[in-house]
Amino acid sequence: MMLSTLRRSIATLLVGLAIAGATPAWSQSAMLDCPMRDDVLSIDSPLVDVLLNPAGLALLEGDQPGRFANGPPRFTGTQAPTFAAILTVRMAARLTGVSDERLTEIDPLLRAIPITDEFRAARCARYDNDVPTFTLPEGRPRLLLFEKIVGFRDDPSVDAAHAAFIAMAERNGWAIASTDRAGAINPATLAQFDAVIWNNISGDVLTLSQRKALQDYVEGGGGFVAIHGSAGDPVYFWDWYADTLIGARFLAHPMDPQFQDARVVVHGDHPIAAHLPSGGWMMNEEWYSFRSNPRSVGAQVVLSLDESSYSPVGPGGIDLRMGDHPLAWTHCVGRGRSFYSAIGHRPELYADANHLELLQSAIQWATAQPNRCGS
Repeated sequence: MMLSTLRRSIATLLVGLAIAGATPAWSQSAMLDCPMRDDVLSIDSPLVDVLLNPAGLALLEGDQPGRFANGPPRFTGTQAPTFAAILTVRMAARLTGVSDERLTEIDPLLRAIPITDEFRAARCARYDNDVPTFTLPEGRPRLLLFEKIVGFRDDPSVDAAHAAFIAMAERNGWAIASTDRAGAINPATLAQFDAVIWNNISGDVLTLSQRKALQDYVEGGGGFVAIHGSAGDPVYFWDWYADTLIGARFLAHPMDPQFQDARVVVHGDHPIAAHLPSGGWMMNEEWYSFRSNPRSVGAQVVLSLDESSYSPVGPGGIDLRMGDHPLAWTHCVGRGRSFYSAIGHRPELYADANHLELLQSAIQWATAQPNRCGS
């Protein structure tokens, strides 16, 4: 999911509409350690949290009752997956034409809303602690394919990636298990695996204890592989994930057209690039730009993008050129190995030989034992 897609869709579909009702659609089961459980509401809160709160929703509607009613559930719903989980109130308001002056007015009013136990339960219901059980063979790389999505879910790309990883594991003799339950992210379960693969994950999906489990796992030597939408949200509420584990935050991608041919540049000094075409290749994809260069966190770039080969113009004419434009990279996180590739929106790419070689080599690099990060 990309902010530019959201901007166009919300601006055309939702101005003057409102969320139907104030009853939370997510389960009411309490999750005691969910992020932001006790935080006051503000214009920098996740939009979904305000929509889940009757007083917050009333403030957003203001003197236009029904401002967001009848909006498409994928954008303004309170049931996952929803764009409302990956936007702040500030971002959503600006996209729908709410003035900065109005934002300034409602921010202190949002902050004054009491945080009740009922609201805490509604706020935490998008998280889970369902712990799956896996039986895995010994003596081969073991992979956890993680697929919980609460923000934007593009079914064709998620499903194509899932099938590609399962088939890749079968060809290589890897043991692989998949789940959309965040309860799998705990120390005991993670200890069974050599690497975790995040398949286009969007939205804040882990409780505080699950966040700690993933951070401890990677920093202690576990492998991490993430693709495309796993770094494509317009806002993140977990700084360690975006700034350390991934190493860069999404900015935008072109929209006119959204998918373009461009030349992928291969950096042959990385072992992941050993079997990729040394001269690079042309590919049709949705090309991400990032707010910062992952080299700033010590990343080693595997692929970059030739910005002269496509039109790097974003929504509203924004210049998306990065100069040095990393597309796939690795870096050390503690003793663990992290890999991210921005390729992967178009489902057809999960049958592309070069893309599959990239992902296969990335998994082999991430699971290398002994895990001497940087080697």
